[in-house]
Amino acid sequence: MSDLSLLWIAFNLFVLAMLALDLGVFHRKSHEVSIREALTWTCVWITLAMLFNLFVYYYFDRSKALEFFTGYIIEKSLSVDNIFVIILIFSYFKVPYAYQHKVLFWGILGALVMRVIFILTGVELIHRFHWLIYIFGGFLVFTGIRMLTSGDLKIDPEKNPLVKLARKVMPITPSFEGDRFFVKQEGKTWATPLFLVVILIETTDLIFAVDSIPAILAISDDSFIVYTSNVFAILGLRSLYFALAGIEKYFKYLKYGLSAILVFVGVKMCVADLFKIPIEVSLIVIGFTLMIAMVSSRLFPEKQVDKNYVE
Repeated sequence: MSDLSLLWIAFNLFVLAMLALDLGVFHRKSHEVSIREALTWTCVWITLAMLFNLFVYYYFDRSKALEFFTGYIIEKSLSVDNIFVIILIFSYFKVPYAYQHKVLFWGILGALVMRVIFILTGVELIHRFHWLIYIFGGFLVFTGIRMLTSGDLKIDPEKNPLVKLARKVMPITPSFEGDRFFVKQEGKTWATPLFLVVILIETTDLIFAVDSIPAILAISDDSFIVYTSNVFAILGLRSLYFALAGIEKYFKYLKYGLSAILVFVGVKMCVADLFKIPIEVSLIVIGFTLMIAMVSSRLFPEKQVDKNYVE
């Protein structure tokens, strides 16, 4: 067995251990996650990601470490956009605060499986069909422009095809049954609205993965680097959600920053054969763009720029 195979096995065992520790020890019972707890876990996941980045630096080289860090920053930034959609979903279904952590846990577990499939497929396709980088690059540019020009974000779960299918396949209880996804009633199995929320979060992540995976492939075509940077960003998504929920109004300009980043990495992909933009330059551009978006959001809080995330 090669060293790289051992790395893959060891990393996935680490992820499974952390998930088991999270759900089995720290969050065995449903409870409201405080801001302090959320910030603590956010710091824990960021610290673990940076320690792993240090490992990549010494085990591989400086270039791989920069690729991991840049990919992590991109995925972390795009996951903030995902968080605002999750806020809308929870608000629509009026999910009790105490149940939200469990929903996010299973939603993110499914997201990890989908990301593995997306990443391995995407890397293999680019290695076999190099011209696909132009398709991915053009798609990212289109997505960035669409994000910039799109209207108000609306959530209509009843139009989601998977939700429609779930309602046809099994009966849905009219109200929540504690933090359970399924219950036995009248001799048959009923799904609860909490199960529908998980389905929506899974499909939401699938949509965001279509944007984020090509964006990271513009930074690195190493499947291990792309996968690990994605996983660390996703694992910290739950705690980041509880840290940011309720203060989304302070991120009015984030949409514009993310749009600019997607356009930039899309162009980077398209011109890769003519001019390779150094990873250091990519990191500076991405970091500077995010900083401008965040600072502008704080300097101009009253200006009605974007209502996408506050309705």
